[in-house]
Amino acid sequence: VKVLKTVSNCPFDCSYCFLQNYLNDGKLSAIGDLDAVIEEVKEKLEAQPWRFFRIGTWELGDSLALEKMTGQAEYLIKAFRTLPNAVLELKTKSDCVDTILDLDHQQKTVVSWSMNTDTIIRKQEHKTASLEDRLSAIKKVSDAGYLLGFHFDPMIDYPNAAAEYDDLVDAIFSRVPISQVAWISMGSLRFNPEMKHKMEENFPASVLTAAEMSLGPDKKLRYPKPTRLAMYDALYKKLLTYNAHESLIYLCMERWDVWEHVMGYSPTSIGHLDFLFAESMKKRYPHLVLNTPDQTLYERYQDT
Repeated sequence: VKVLKTVSNCPFDCSYCFLQNYLNDGKLSAIGDLDAVIEEVKEKLEAQPWRFFRIGTWELGDSLALEKMTGQAEYLIKAFRTLPNAVLELKTKSDCVDTILDLDHQQKTVVSWSMNTDTIIRKQEHKTASLEDRLSAIKKVSDAGYLLGFHFDPMIDYPNAAAEYDDLVDAIFSRVPISQVAWISMGSLRFNPEMKHKMEENFPASVLTAAEMSLGPDKKLRYPKPTRLAMYDALYKKLLTYNAHESLIYLCMERWDVWEHVMGYSPTSIGHLDFLFAESMKKRYPHLVLNTPDQTLYERYQDT
């Protein structure tokens, strides 16, 4: 996955968001010279024509929250429709999709949503679109022919969470076909100790930091492994009832042993995971991946 840093900061106010510990000036900004951004992308694609690229804009902000003001997503969607061996991923917690529905995207853009239960959206994802508004936007984008992505991340443990995540999956797949879902990720609540203090300072009413957590080798606090496994197992089992294994399902920021337990396998490297993305996309959407993915190349050049 490659990221274009085209937006900085976010109008939303999620209590767990890492940006509160990373960007502290409160300013929202978006890159104006998108022509230069696309030229950089083209250079990268030309340098590695054998590779399939997934390129996102969501590292430091929401891909669509500012779209009515910037028109950035519309520009990028139009630019990516002619680029070989690459898809654009727009990740959002918004319902700001109306301006992109009539574009000629050629399925070269994956519109993805960070999804959580209604309870978590109402209590922790402040200023974001409601669950019903997100679901409505998802249906609009699906009807417009875009490929979709879903990120169940961060999953949060609370009473009745398992049943509510089940209901969330039902709500999504009652509206969209699995054939349009390019990938699905699962991840759990995590933050470093410094971030914990920021969360408590900025959101004193939130109970997220009161949960039992342990510090991992990456210096991030997470739920204990048995808790995470139970959460992932339940969600994965539910996803499989909709044949979601046809999409690429992957875990965020988890070790090989968690992958092995939940998925029955684990990628051996970042390059291997990139290869699995390319392989899955080639199998399901061959018009998007020009070459047959070569695992050796992906692992050899995984850091470039």
